[in-house]
Parts: sequence; C-alpha cells; structure tokens
Amino acid sequence: MNPVDGQLEQIGERWQLRFVRKLPHPREQVWRALTDPEHLAAWFPAEMHGERAAGAPLRFVHKDFETAPEDGEMIVYDPPSLLEFRWTDDRFRIELEPDGDGCVLTFEQTFDELGKAARDGAGWHVCLDVLGYHLSGEELPWGPMERWKPVNAAYAERFGPEAATIGPPDAHPIAQRGET
Repeated sequence: MNPVDGQLEQIGERWQLRFVRKLPHPREQVWRALTDPEHLAAWFPAEMHGERAAGAPLRFVHKDFETAPEDGEMIVYDPPSLLEFRWTDDRFRIELEPDGDGCVLTFEQTFDELGKAARDGAGWHVCLDVLGYHLSGEELPWGPMERWKPVNAAYAERFGPEAATIGPPDAHPIAQRGET
C-alpha cells in the first residue's frame, strides 16, 4: 500500500493532481496496461472507446455504475511514452520514462473544481494501486471501493475541507451506500 502520494497544485484558474510512481515493470508492459482495452479494464474506472490516435474522439463508459457515456478526445498518443486525453472538461496526461529495468509513471489530471480534488485524488490513487497489482499479476488484498473510503479521508485531511466538497456521483455505488 502506497502512502497518500498525490500532489495538488493550482495552475492558473485550474487545479492539477499529480502522481509519480516508480514501477518495476518495463515501459512497454506498462504502456500495454494503459492502452490495451483488456488491460485497461483491470484498473481504469471506465471503458475508453475510440481510436488510439491524436485528434480521435473518445467515449467513456463507466463500468461500476450506470450513467450517460461521456465524451473526450485523444490529444497525444506517442507510444510507449506519452498518452494525453480529454475526458469531459478534465485533461489527463500519463507519461512513462525508462528507469533501469522498470519505468517511472507520471499521472496528471487537470480540472476546474477544487471541491473534487480529494474524491478524484483518492480514486486515481486506488486505480494506480490496482494497476500495480495488475502489472505484477497479484490479487488485490482489498476491494477498490472499500479501499477508496479511507484513502479519500486521507486526501480530504491533507488537501483541506474546500477540496472535499464534491463526492461521488449519485449513481456511484459508494454514494448509493451512503459511504461518502
């Protein structure tokens, strides 16, 4: 289990969450997990439909709850080092740099509303933890949704109450169970 490692920074009028994880896996293996639908399904919270090419339209379909699909666009697709896309109004950048036999993954989300920083920070923190287990071929020692709650509380404490005013969407299983 990683410590709460996401960083929050204001960039102009927007906010950015940033995670840097050193992975003991080759960059090409991690790239497959970031881009191949079968591997992406193991750790990413939605199905990403669309061509893997700069400028291609994308559609995101949530897998854990029913809500309308969301639109996006592939901005940069540069295998095996850089993936950048828009999902609704949020911008995501995932960069892989070689590091010995492994690589360093830098994950950034840029968004408008500070109030969702703890929620999204916890969500991406757990997703990146799941990615690590997936890459290692290991079983998860916890369920992602049960893990989200304490991680969310840690991010809310670290980022402050103004960064924790927006919880999961009403249709999300955590919100349905009243666990926010």
